[in-house]
Amino acid sequence: MTILELCDPEVAAVPLQATVADAIRLMLDRHVGATAVIDNERRVAGIFTERDVLRKLALSRHDPEKIPVREFMTSAVEMATTATTPGEALATMVERHYRHLPVIDDDGRLLGILSIRHLLQGRIDDLTRELDSLEQYVANDGPGG
Repeated sequence: MTILELCDPEVAAVPLQATVADAIRLMLDRHVGATAVIDNERRVAGIFTERDVLRKLALSRHDPEKIPVREFMTSAVEMATTATTPGEALATMVERHYRHLPVIDDDGRLLGILSIRHLLQGRIDDLTRELDSLEQYVANDGPGG
């Protein structure tokens, strides 16, 4: 399975002109922990996460309805491409303590957002199928086995 197949079908993304409140509403509506912040050409300018809300906004006394998301987003964004394997993505996320990785095409345009939850669920599904296959193999042991 590719990392793009592991992403949510609808990409959570807001434009650079969005407010912090817009980004938070989208995250709540989609039940996700991050949203990409994109420019007019769908290139990733940053990522806004639950951690940004906690670290930068929660005690700042700023009005989320009035503050542009670009002021609170994380702009140094690690990204994956369609060539990135699930194993590579998981290693990056674990090593750097990321929970989300935007997936981009060759032109840098956003295709999806991969979460560590997606990767772990994919791995659990793979292991479950492998275990089921092994159990079937053992259960079907025929004559001479």
